[in-house]
Amino acid sequence: MQKLTISALFTALIAVLAQVAVPLPFSPVPVTGQVVGVLLTGALLGSRAGFLTVVAYLLLGAAGAPVFSLGRGGIYMLTGPTGGYLWGFIPAVYFAGRIIEKVGQPSIYRTSAAMLTALSFIYLCGSLQLGLIMRYNLWQTMLTGVIPFVPLDLLKAALAAFLARQIKKSLQQNQLGHILK
Repeated sequence: MQKLTISALFTALIAVLAQVAVPLPFSPVPVTGQVVGVLLTGALLGSRAGFLTVVAYLLLGAAGAPVFSLGRGGIYMLTGPTGGYLWGFIPAVYFAGRIIEKVGQPSIYRTSAAMLTALSFIYLCGSLQLGLIMRYNLWQTMLTGVIPFVPLDLLKAALAAFLARQIKKSLQQNQLGHILK
């Protein structure tokens, strides 16, 4: 029951952070905070629980719950131009979790590698779907769906890495490390 509750809390965290969104005039892809939530989910819950948490989030959104950016929901969000970024959360959270869960308190380098791997999956899946649906060439896809987001996403990844390490350290110091296992 505890694992289910924690998974639900992280699903809610991703949904809340998705509402921190800024539409960009030159791109159908908004800047959102949900990437931080996805990265934290992988780092703190691990590959399996993180995977299930993100799938639950996507199913909620597909069912119409307003959990995606700007309070949107519905299947179109997963099949439209920006849906690939949402689909990319699945391999992102899984592989971030796999990289980090191998050790109890991973180094900042291992945590950073996990975050960068996760971002790579989000960009790969997102840009593929964006380019296909919008009929963009590679350069248009990069200009509207990747390049403008990299600097801020690197900051989000650094924030998630820092927060994940601090949260794990705090839980372990207070003999609560079992909560996330």
